[in-house]
Amino acid sequence: MSADREPVLRGVLDEWKAAVDAHAPDRIAACFTDDAIFQGLHPYTVGRPGIAAYYDSQPRGMTATYRILETRQPAEGLLLGYLSVDFAFLDRPTLTVQLGVLVTRTEQGWRISHYQVSHLG
Repeated sequence: MSADREPVLRGVLDEWKAAVDAHAPDRIAACFTDDAIFQGLHPYTVGRPGIAAYYDSQPRGMTATYRILETRQPAEGLLLGYLSVDFAFLDRPTLTVQLGVLVTRTEQGWRISHYQVSHLG
């Protein structure tokens, strides 16, 4: 993993994690571009309103812990991250998923422009 890519990716993901842990749907959505493609474990959505609605539907007390597995820089101003994420809940077992994100440099800073979760079982 390139040392110069990880801090950028962590900056975005740490804010996403803090907002998930705080159950702050609008704050989570602000981590994304206006036109982000978002695929959680429900049908996909495009844009911040759908992302906020998705996270608003998640149970209070849910937290996220991530581990970066791989990074790539496909082009200037773009970073690809492949992660393992543990979503912990108050009333059920932790769910481990794999997450691919494309992070884009915008005028407002780095934001997630593509988010795709896989649950491998």
